[in-house]
Amino acid sequence: MGAYILRRILLMIPTMIGIMGISFLVVQFAPGGPVEQVIAQLQGSDSGDRLSGGGSESLQAGGGDEVRYRGGQGLDPELIAKLEKQFGFDKPPLTRFLEMMWNYIRFDFGESFFRNSSVLDLIIDKLPVSMSLGVWILIVSYMVSIPLGIRKAVKDGSAFDVWTSGVIIIGYAVPSFLFGILLIVLFAGGSFFDWFPLRGLVSDNWAELNWWQKIVDYFWHLTLPLIALSLSAFATTTLLTKNSFIDEIKKQYVVTARAKGLSEHRVLYGHVFRNAMLIVIAGFPASFISAFFTGSLLIENIFSLDGLGRLGYLAIVNRDYPIVFGTLYIFSLLGLVVGLISDLIYTWIDPRIDFEKREV
Repeated sequence: MGAYILRRILLMIPTMIGIMGISFLVVQFAPGGPVEQVIAQLQGSDSGDRLSGGGSESLQAGGGDEVRYRGGQGLDPELIAKLEKQFGFDKPPLTRFLEMMWNYIRFDFGESFFRNSSVLDLIIDKLPVSMSLGVWILIVSYMVSIPLGIRKAVKDGSAFDVWTSGVIIIGYAVPSFLFGILLIVLFAGGSFFDWFPLRGLVSDNWAELNWWQKIVDYFWHLTLPLIALSLSAFATTTLLTKNSFIDEIKKQYVVTARAKGLSEHRVLYGHVFRNAMLIVIAGFPASFISAFFTGSLLIENIFSLDGLGRLGYLAIVNRDYPIVFGTLYIFSLLGLVVGLISDLIYTWIDPRIDFEKREV
C-alpha cells in the first residue's frame, strides 16, 4: 500500500501541471483580460461587477504614480505598457506559467488584481462560509440518503419505493437556485412569512450572544441554503445507494447467507453493506468538491453568502486571474487528495481490495 500511495502522490504532479497548463492556455485566448478591463473602466464603458468598487477614473499603474484618463484624449501607450507590467503581461506566456507554478508549489498565490489583499488571505476569509455549506450538506445528505436508499432497496417495487422515488425525482428536476428563490419568497420576508434571515451566515450581534444562542443563530441562517442544496444531493446518493444494494442482494453469497439462517439485518449490514457502499464512496470526491464550490455557487449569490463560490465567480467575471488560478489550484489539489483518501477507505471497508496488485 505504501508503494501505491507514493505512485499516486507522484502522479499528482503531472496531473496538476496538466490542469493548470490547459486552463492557462485557455485564458491566453480569452478576450477581455485584466488590461482590457481596466482600459474599458478608464474609458467609462465597463458595466461589469468590479471587484474593487470600479467606476473610478484613476488607477495606480505601477511605480505608485497615478494615471488619469480624460475623455477624448485617448490612452497613452506608456499607460498600456505600465498596465501590462503591473499585471505581469510584459513577460512571455511560458515564463509567466513557470513562475506561477513555482510560486503555487510554495503556496504563494500572489496578490489579487483588483482587491487590496493577497489571494490566500481572501480564500481563508471566504472559507468558513463554503465549509459550513459543504460540510453540513454532505453530512445531512449522507445521513438521510444512505438509510433511505437501503430501505428503498429492501422495499423495491412497494408503495413506499414508488412514492419516495417520485418525490426524489421531482426534487432532482427542480434546480436548487429556483427552489432557493421559492424558499425566500415563502419564508424569508417575501410574500408570506418572515421566519428566516436572508443575508450572511450569522447575525450582526453575533459577538454579543452566548454560546447556545450563537449555535441557534448559526443554524437559523443556514437552514434555507441547506434545504435548497439538499434536493439534488438527496436524489443522487439515494438512488445510487438503492441500485447498488439491489445489485448486491441478487448475488449468490446473499442467498447463501440467508440459507444459513442469518437475520436480514445481519445479511444487509454484515455482508451487503461493505460491498454496496464501494460505488457510493467512489463518488465521494466529486460530491465533496461540488459541495464546496460548484454546488454552492448560485446558492451563495441568492442568499448573499460571501463564500468561495461567489469569490471565484466574481474573479472570473472581472478577469482577476490570481484568484481564478489560485482557487483552481487549491480545489484541483484537494480533489486529487480526496480521491486518494477514497481509495484508502475502499481497503478499510473491504480488506480484499489490494491496490498494490494493480497498475496505476
